[in-house]
Amino acid sequence: MNLFTRRVLFFLFFLSGFCSLVYQVVWTRLAFAAFGIITPVLSVVLSVFMLGLAIGSWAGGRFIAVWVEKTGLSAIVFYAGAEGLIGLSAFVVPKLFAAGETVLLATGQSNSFSYLLLSALVLAFSILPWCVCMGTTFPLMMAYVRERDRQNADSFSFLYLANVLGAMSGTLLTAIMLVEVFGFHHTLGLAATVNFIIAAIGFGLGWGQRTPVSTGTLERQRLATSEAALLPGHHPSRLIKWILFSTGFSAMGMEVVWTRAFTPVLKTQVYSFAFIVFTYLGATFSGSLWYRHHLRKHSPCRMATLIALLAVATFIPGVVCDPRIVPMSYGYTLYVNIAVITLASIVPLCAILGYLTPGLIDEYAGGHPGLAGEAYAINVLGCILGPLSACYVLLPWMSERSALMILSLPFVGFYFRSWKALPFELRMVSGWGAGLLAAWSLFFSNNFEDVLANHSNRIEVRRDYAASVISADPEGNKVLLVNGIGMTILTPNTKFMVHLPLAFHNGPPQSALIICFGMGTSYRSALSWNIETTAVELVPSVTKAFGFYHADAAQVLSNPKGHIVIDDGRRFLARVREKYDVIVIDPPPPVETAGSSLLYSTGFYKLARQHLKPYGILQVWSPPGAELPSIQAIARSVYESFPYTRCFGSIDPGGIHILASMNPIEPCTAKELAARLPADAKKDLLEWSPSPDLTGYFGLVLANELAIKTCLNPNPEIRITDDRPYNEYFLLRKIGWF
Repeated sequence: MNLFTRRVLFFLFFLSGFCSLVYQVVWTRLAFAAFGIITPVLSVVLSVFMLGLAIGSWAGGRFIAVWVEKTGLSAIVFYAGAEGLIGLSAFVVPKLFAAGETVLLATGQSNSFSYLLLSALVLAFSILPWCVCMGTTFPLMMAYVRERDRQNADSFSFLYLANVLGAMSGTLLTAIMLVEVFGFHHTLGLAATVNFIIAAIGFGLGWGQRTPVSTGTLERQRLATSEAALLPGHHPSRLIKWILFSTGFSAMGMEVVWTRAFTPVLKTQVYSFAFIVFTYLGATFSGSLWYRHHLRKHSPCRMATLIALLAVATFIPGVVCDPRIVPMSYGYTLYVNIAVITLASIVPLCAILGYLTPGLIDEYAGGHPGLAGEAYAINVLGCILGPLSACYVLLPWMSERSALMILSLPFVGFYFRSWKALPFELRMVSGWGAGLLAAWSLFFSNNFEDVLANHSNRIEVRRDYAASVISADPEGNKVLLVNGIGMTILTPNTKFMVHLPLAFHNGPPQSALIICFGMGTSYRSALSWNIETTAVELVPSVTKAFGFYHADAAQVLSNPKGHIVIDDGRRFLARVREKYDVIVIDPPPPVETAGSSLLYSTGFYKLARQHLKPYGILQVWSPPGAELPSIQAIARSVYESFPYTRCFGSIDPGGIHILASMNPIEPCTAKELAARLPADAKKDLLEWSPSPDLTGYFGLVLANELAIKTCLNPNPEIRITDDRPYNEYFLLRKIGWF
């Protein structure tokens, strides 16, 4: 095979890997919007993605010889067809997600077993066929390489290198540029266009090589893709299968744990996930490149040596992810430095796996597409089970540090198995290195919980499938943290979120909906009006912490007019028919998260309008600390969704209460608002007030009224929509490029 053809194939596989990760990143975010921003959704997307690769890799390697023989076509024609089908996913998957979201509305709350199971099945049905097509690309292209070069025995690692480089580029560009500039659907359209270009080039190569079908031609093609093509003396070891499965299981399980463990450092889930995947792929690419370099010199590293290095590298993230090393609060420059250190901790492990995986598959397959497909499928099978085990078995019951230690055990096991094959010096260095790092992780390393415990009078930790929830009382100031991110504190702002719209309501209110339970302060305040009150919370453990923050929690929970629902806020509104006098949303911080953008978007406000009674009021909270462009985007999304809006600065400086309605919100004096509160509501609002003067308390808020137009950016595109979550994708703006 000449140099030009090799470069063309490398370029095609680079583009193929690029598109695959564009789809994975965007599908993950669209799945969050459709099925909830919870760890199971991330785990299922990753696992189904890998399941498709496994099935496609096995099926492509198993049947390409038959397809070639029956049709007389080159294997690259089938590769081109697979790429064309992958391109169709850009248009089909969003529609399947939307249809599945609608069907699942009848399954009840999002923490029910039926919902978790059926949502996983819907996700699998939606993306699995396209992932199968992605999986076929390796054996199909390897078959084409064998058509051109019967003696080639390392085509997998060659294609793997190109694919990983493309995947790394796709992950980074999607997260930091494509979605911010084009939005989700146009980004998918761009990826589809690239897939169709790949398909066209592949068909062109196949068409250019077409020859009259003859017995000799078919026989040559059959030999190129059958067992007869194995090199003499090739006897693959069964141990390779076990190593491939175990490394895939542990590495992908760790990726899920890293996403949760690194969130306190990387702050937003979309960038946390994207940067972890980018770093993972970048290190994998470097390892694969180094393997190819050694292969050209006919001196690849021994498997035992790589296993020894893995045993050391696997403990590094657990040691580095220590708040004493990577603090959680810092300025922007320090944030970048800390983020780099955190992500760098996974580089050694991923780089070694990037070297080991293609080397093992090359050794096992000997260039044969069928055996390569089998070996790759086994590796991917581990990649399927790893995220599911991390999400459903490990994280609900233990800390991220403990989960990482358990996932490291396969590497340690293989290390001891290969102990005797190691040189004495490497045996000592790796043994002491792995032992010291493991001991430090187990007995000396701190996590975020440990730091809070050392500075708190009391701390409670709860874990579930959705998140890790910490309730703490550092220095007498109670805090709620979800996956290490501070959600809220005990503040009068959370009381005004309810009392302000209820007081402005035209007529005695009868019902209220609170989206995002938090510490339960707003829920408690709404019940003080003696009205039907529903609170919706996505993370089950958050509601169980209610008693930590309020001494009267048991009494509040026994109120027959109160109802707590575990569900995604948008999904709840989509599946119920009830209408409310007041809807209160307090999106989870920081403003840049997917959870916030999904509750700040014009799509959500359209849904909320349908659940407001006549003269009903929606209260939107813009928290302090948000950057001006995000505040402007939040304000415009509300302004464009409701004909009547009023804005008030909060009691604690920085935050803004936005009241929105389909009917006029009549002006009232502070005295009139205070008079509308029932006795229990007055007592509740004054609970944390430095003054017993309720009229003066309302007066402080009314004095901070803002005209909403002063909160808008002159550019009407600065708003938040479901397709372009302006607040969530911000890096280009942050560095001044967009």
